Parts: sequence; C-alpha cells; structure tokens
Amino acid sequence: MLEVRDLTKSFGGVHAMQGVSLSFADGSLSAIIGPNGAGKTTFFNLISGKLRADTGQVIHDGTDIVGMKPLEIVRRGIGRAFQIASLFPELTVRQSLATAVTSHQRGALSLGSRFPSRQSRDRADGIMEMVDLSSKADVTAKYLPHGDQKLLDVALALAMEPTVLLLDEPTAGMGSEERWKMIDKVRSLWRQTGITLLFIEHDMDIVFEIAERIDVLKYGQVLASGNAEQIRTNPDVIEAYLGVDAGDVA
Repeated sequence: MLEVRDLTKSFGGVHAMQGVSLSFADGSLSAIIGPNGAGKTTFFNLISGKLRADTGQVIHDGTDIVGMKPLEIVRRGIGRAFQIASLFPELTVRQSLATAVTSHQRGALSLGSRFPSRQSRDRADGIMEMVDLSSKADVTAKYLPHGDQKLLDVALALAMEPTVLLLDEPTAGMGSEERWKMIDKVRSLWRQTGITLLFIEHDMDIVFEIAERIDVLKYGQVLASGNAEQIRTNPDVIEAYLGVDAGDVA
C-alpha cells in the first residue's frame, strides 16, 4: 500500500502541493492528470524523495518515507522512470541492465562492476525480454531510438525490483502509433509483475483506456478521483482540464 497524507510543498510563495491525501492499493494501475502547473511532477518528486515535503507523510508498507534519501526509497521498493529517459548513455542495453541489477544486489550504485555475476546477467536478460529489447542488447543506449530509450528507462527501474513504479509521461515525444505500442507494453508489464503502477499522462485516450483509477490535480490540490467514466463526465474536471468535448472521448 502506498498512501500520502496531507502532503504540502511550497517554493517561496508558490504552493505546489496543498494538503494532498491519496492512497493506492497494492497492484493497482492509476493515472495522475491535470493541467500544466497542477503539481503532478512535484507529487512524484515528493514520493521518490527528490523533494522533501514541508509537511505530511508518504507511507509505504506502513513506514513514513519522508526525509529518506532517494536511493534508500528505491531500495525500499519505489522505482521511477522519467519524462526524459535517465540512462547510462555509453553502455549497451545489456551492460546497462547488468550494472543496474548488480548495484541493486550489492546495495550500492556503482559503475565499477565490469564483470557482473551470471545471476546478474541472467536477470538482465530476463528484463530485456520482458520489455522487448533483447534484439537491441548490444546497442549503445545513446543510439537507441527514442521509444526504445524510454523502454530502457523503464527496464532500469524494473531492475531495482520495485513494488511501486512511477512513470512520468511514458509516451512523451512519441507519435500516435508509437505511443500505443509503449502503453500496451506498460500495461503488459503491470499485468506480468503485479506491481502498483502510477503514471502521469496528457493523452486522455490512453488514460481512459487503461487506468483503473484517475486522480486529477489542480493547483496542487485533488480536484477529483474516480474511474474513467466518472472523470470524463465530472463538470469540474471538464471545466478545469478536459474541455467541453470530453464527453466525446471514447
């Protein structure tokens, strides 16, 4: 279970997060949406430890993780993939994943592991197969197409064996066909792993298609929560974000 309680964060006079309380059941698939400046990325930054909340709690498996370092939070089981992929650009796909797996197993993030164990290599190969990157195993990360770089970023997060995975705009910068391939893979990974998955997304077709639950933020506050039909027809959400044609979105 992941739960945030009365979470607040301000930057000078700007209240980026104002008393947000939400909970996410184990194994759930949830979308976080809202207009620009709503606080979506700040919300993820507070959960992952990139930012520290001014007040409030982030409860993961019964423990308040506010104040923990990001690496400690990762080791507790909260992984994250970013809007701009965070990779080891000079390493191949296989080397990147073997390094991530080795660092997780040894309890320290290090690029010094030139000779990962057979167990690490096998685990890396398994993750590559899971995200359909086996054919790109020997391609250097910086030369991968954009969509494959995003998949590798997700794969690196999976190497940390998370129970909760945060995806910040997994389809950003992709064309229509590529977006759907990516989101189908995300849904497949969720089904395979049973992890709790939260994603930020601006494409409402995608959100309404796959999210079990949708939380809408506006000015750092929760505007609405519900399933696709409840959010699609919510007058406040239509006015603040979706627009008058939202009811036509299938």
